[in-house]
Amino acid sequence: MKPKICILKTDGTNCDQETKFAFEKAGGKADILLLNQLKKNPLLLHEYNIFTIAGGFSYGDDVASGVILATELLVHLKKEIGQFIAQKKLIIGICNGFQVLVRTGLLPTGALEKQTVALVDNASGHFECRWVEMDVAKSPCIFTKNLEGKKISLQVAHAEGKCFMPATVLEECKKQKLIPLRYTTQSNPNGSVGNIAGLCDATGRIFGLMPHPERFVNIYQHPNWRKEKIKPIGLTIFENAITYIKEHR
Repeated sequence: MKPKICILKTDGTNCDQETKFAFEKAGGKADILLLNQLKKNPLLLHEYNIFTIAGGFSYGDDVASGVILATELLVHLKKEIGQFIAQKKLIIGICNGFQVLVRTGLLPTGALEKQTVALVDNASGHFECRWVEMDVAKSPCIFTKNLEGKKISLQVAHAEGKCFMPATVLEECKKQKLIPLRYTTQSNPNGSVGNIAGLCDATGRIFGLMPHPERFVNIYQHPNWRKEKIKPIGLTIFENAITYIKEHR
């Protein structure tokens, strides 16, 4: 049986269909569930192996990006998410999903309601939409397994992607190797401290990133696909998740 993926949808999310396509191309079976469906029946979450918060602008990014959706998850699904994590299942947040995960506290500590990191306005003061280069560092992250030491390219599209954290938190993240993705210095689109593009928790099973891996699962999605032989790295990220579930369920 194929691993099952729950892709969360609510007002303002807009990358759910692309993320569904990516997971299914990687070998999974993905369902798009409305937040209201999970609020009505929270136990639905336990039917899935991977919980995904896709990109977009949940609730129009009112107040600040990800705040309202993070609050809804903590109010209505805190118990189920905690159980989901305890069952050693996977969680990924992409762009707006990453913003949600840090606001719930799930990244980088894995502790609900204990926020230590924020994703704030880009240093440029405007929306950034372009391809960026990143270095993949050694970490426990399931999603970046076998990409360590490589330079990869993905697209970003965000206005609040600057990763900010106290120096003590940054040092702890470095010590525990919780920064699997870093922008190259020349490619940093938002001014993130430490060039952080993605974070994982200590188990490697919770992962958030600002770039969009679902936008590079076919070679022709890359702007230089006619000139260069470029592997669709985004697909590898989803394949790693599917492989993990198959091997550990």
